[in-house]
Amino acid sequence: MSDKLLDLITIGESLVEFSTNQKLENAECLHKYYGGDSLVTAIAAKRLNSKVGFITALGNDPFKGFLLNCWEKEGLNLDHLKHVDCKNGLYMVSRAENEEKEFIYYRNKIAPAKLSIDDISEEYIKNAKIVYASGITQSLSLQAREAVKKAFTIAKDNNILTAYDPNYSSLISTKEDAREYFDEIIELTDILFMSSKYDTKSIFDIDSLENIIKAITDYGVQTVVIKSSMDKGYFVNNNQRNTVFVPFYTDHVIDTTSSGDAFNGAFLHATAEAYSPAEAAKIASIAAGIQAQGIGAVKSLPYYDEVYKIYKSEE
Repeated sequence: MSDKLLDLITIGESLVEFSTNQKLENAECLHKYYGGDSLVTAIAAKRLNSKVGFITALGNDPFKGFLLNCWEKEGLNLDHLKHVDCKNGLYMVSRAENEEKEFIYYRNKIAPAKLSIDDISEEYIKNAKIVYASGITQSLSLQAREAVKKAFTIAKDNNILTAYDPNYSSLISTKEDAREYFDEIIELTDILFMSSKYDTKSIFDIDSLENIIKAITDYGVQTVVIKSSMDKGYFVNNNQRNTVFVPFYTDHVIDTTSSGDAFNGAFLHATAEAYSPAEAAKIASIAAGIQAQGIGAVKSLPYYDEVYKIYKSEE
């Protein structure tokens, strides 16, 4: 796969982010940035020097230029960006001290919901090492679900790795929908990321980590990563061999918004660079840990030198 033009392609949404360190009802000022799970995954890999393509639909509203300029500055490949005449989505997040984090999404009938199978180019997919999407991408619309399935089918037919994260959130979909999205894509998935706090409890009625991993690998998934906040680390299983535990890089976090997506991007970057799943998880744990020590989904994503300096010092 060394002749591939891209290391990674992600498919999904971008959202405008408005954030504050006060409770939303008290905030007089909100800081503008941007996020979205598949976009964070893309930028996390790009900042580690991977070549990354992002497939999405961009809306025609006052945030259009802001979003496009940000993606271009990050160096994402946007050859298959779709422009549509509707609004972009947004979310608001509050991180008030000693208060539970507040999240509000505005993502009904937004631009990325217009993604369809027509936006999935077979040649583009065939020129990547890895293709990634999430349950959040599938939740955008039925046609977005069809686009994800088409991309994964092309990838599987051409021996290209596929990676998937259910990324379940009760703010976005029901447990029944999450299970339906999972069932639709799992047999086309090579690398699966899941949260023990949200995904495994919502999708599987199984408590045992060992049984969850067996259930997943029985589908043919090659690599399984279970993110466990309770155990403060990541359980990594490759081809049903022994499960390896990789601890969180740090316990000192400020904002965990999209830290799981940061992990995914760094893990896929390392996988494209031929690191083993266990080593990829170590690199990704560092990247996610650094990101969680800052504020916002994208602002604090680290770059190559910072991550690899730490990784090499611990190796």
